[in-house]
Amino acid sequence: MISKSIKAALLCSIVLFASCKKDEKQTEDKKETTIMSDNVLLQEWTGPYEGVPAFDKMNVADIKDAVEQGMELNLAEIDAIANNTEPATFENTIVAMEASGKTLNNVFNYYGILSSNMSSPEFREIQGELAPKLSDFSSKISQNSKLFERVKTVYDASQKTPLESQAQRVVDLTYKSFEMNGANLDAAKKERYAAINKELSSLYNDFSDHVLHDEENYVSYLTKDQLSGLADGFVKSAAKIATDKGQDGKYAITNTRSSMDPFLTYSTERELRKQVWTNYYSRGDNGDEYDNNELIAQVLKLRRERVELLGYDNYAQWRLQDRMAKTPENAMALMNAVWPAAIGRVAEEVADMQTVANENGDNITIEPWDYRFYAEKVRKKKYDLDSDEVKQYLQLDKLTQALFFTAGELFNFAFTPIEEGKVPVFHEDVNVWEVTDRNSGKHIGLWYLDPYAREGKRSGAWATTYRSYTSFEGETNVLASNNSNFVKPAPGEAVLVSWDDANTFFHEFGHALHFFSANVKYPTLNGGVRDYTEFQSQLLERWLSTDEVINQFLVHNKTGEPIPASLVAKIKKASTFNQGFGTTEYLASALMDMKLHMADPTNIDIDKFEREALAELKMPKELPMRHRTPHFGHVFSGEGYATAYYGYMWADVLTADASEAFAEAPGGFYDKDVAAKLVKYLFAPRNAMDPAEAYRLFRGRDAKIEALMRDRGFLVPKTK
Repeated sequence: MISKSIKAALLCSIVLFASCKKDEKQTEDKKETTIMSDNVLLQEWTGPYEGVPAFDKMNVADIKDAVEQGMELNLAEIDAIANNTEPATFENTIVAMEASGKTLNNVFNYYGILSSNMSSPEFREIQGELAPKLSDFSSKISQNSKLFERVKTVYDASQKTPLESQAQRVVDLTYKSFEMNGANLDAAKKERYAAINKELSSLYNDFSDHVLHDEENYVSYLTKDQLSGLADGFVKSAAKIATDKGQDGKYAITNTRSSMDPFLTYSTERELRKQVWTNYYSRGDNGDEYDNNELIAQVLKLRRERVELLGYDNYAQWRLQDRMAKTPENAMALMNAVWPAAIGRVAEEVADMQTVANENGDNITIEPWDYRFYAEKVRKKKYDLDSDEVKQYLQLDKLTQALFFTAGELFNFAFTPIEEGKVPVFHEDVNVWEVTDRNSGKHIGLWYLDPYAREGKRSGAWATTYRSYTSFEGETNVLASNNSNFVKPAPGEAVLVSWDDANTFFHEFGHALHFFSANVKYPTLNGGVRDYTEFQSQLLERWLSTDEVINQFLVHNKTGEPIPASLVAKIKKASTFNQGFGTTEYLASALMDMKLHMADPTNIDIDKFEREALAELKMPKELPMRHRTPHFGHVFSGEGYATAYYGYMWADVLTADASEAFAEAPGGFYDKDVAAKLVKYLFAPRNAMDPAEAYRLFRGRDAKIEALMRDRGFLVPKTK
């Protein structure tokens, strides 16, 4: 997923214009007022590549002061715009707002690293103190009546005399953001709206802290006689993690997906599988001080109250008005169309697994902690495909080269490693590459990669930018990063990943390519439409399966031999294997997200609601939601994905349909003409045009759900 970085969550979700500005070049006549400070987090970025963050000098002790001073400066800039005595124009109002907030945005790059990549108890305490202050800050902008009047003046004028396309898009988005955030409310309602935001900001912070606590404290330590079935590399890594945690001689299974997933797939110790599964899916739901159920109920009540102030029936209705889906009913219709096929496939998968268990003489009934284990046995039986065998050909360094190859073929980008020490990094695991146009040699930006899990790093994988491309004050370069949670290997061992993790690696790199490809004038246009912004990255996953990538970069980690054609054939034959599991666990979470936000939250019991909603859906008992409600960080640690988790499925329809465009082209997935249209219409515009229009320009029509059903091997419903 796109990061879902903290700066985006705290800033972009509040108001489009408040801070999410990625532009650093400034003409002399528009030079931003800067704070003279010894605090390194407030200082202008210096060094090569148009200036880079001083990650090597950041200190947790500096963050609070930096954020507070950054907010003060940003508010001064906003007040100057709002109190300008000249009549409101696009230049002195909208462009001025686009140019504001540079210092604060720079600070939030450090804040995001300290929150997502290097969190600590000290930082989390400061984060809790800052949360309500950040909420107050955003309210002072979104509820600035003088500022809104100027924006409205420019907006009204543009409705009579439209501006050039990108300028008009910025005006429309800025006005809509004000409107959605209560600018038209009366004074009393504005006060309550701001108070709700302030309370929510603290609840989001508490939610994240609770989940992180459970991830850090529910670790399963194994002894040597409990390692049956586990791969040698995984065992060595688990031993190192245990040693690092002061448990020398034991083997640590951490409470993260990257550790849990392979353990459940290969461990023959069923009771231990149950323990590890229970730890993972009980995060935030352990009935202690870190339990999130009551907290979620409070969030839902406050969100409902806030949108009711604006005249909406529920949160989903308010949130989806500027998304591709437009209404919660449209989003639900898509999910409900796919759900029956998904759970139908689960029933087939469970039947296959139960057969294998019976044949093996295992006197069990398939339970959730058995699903991955027996699915792997079915994979071997039906397709003669061993995931661990495939893993031997999926080396992280080779996959990184595969990313670069794909970027070169489709986008004309070249990636060159930066020598160690030339660009500051926040951890020794981080590496940096320069990105250039491989034909002209033009500098595009820098790509940072932080691949490994560590204590204090949030789980999952994400992409973010430290600086995005804009041209309204002169062209800027792009500083983008990818962040993963691969288990760090023991010294001398290769990093081997699963096929699913390799897909995710390509997915997140798709976000980075979206950043590097941007051709937008104004910072606001680098924002994304949530049910569209995952499409580009999901599409990039398809190149992992192309012959060009497989034949060049999938080589055995010991022998260096290319992956056998017979094994590749098995992988492709099994491409729709386990789609019941993958689709159902995801859709259950997406449906729950929407149902929770459409329900009456007055006396809601979260645990009961989850159970009853899943029962109503006829959720198969053999698998859980991908993200159970008490640890559903996408939705309850902020608002970026609230009533928007369906967006992955919406984007999947676009992905499947766009993939067929490549498959049908003369040059297949490397067809130059289709690739050129891909970059021109789907990557470069970012949010500079309506996503539906952009897709039609690429495909010549709207996307069709039938492509998704074919892609997953589901029965395509007959059209009436």
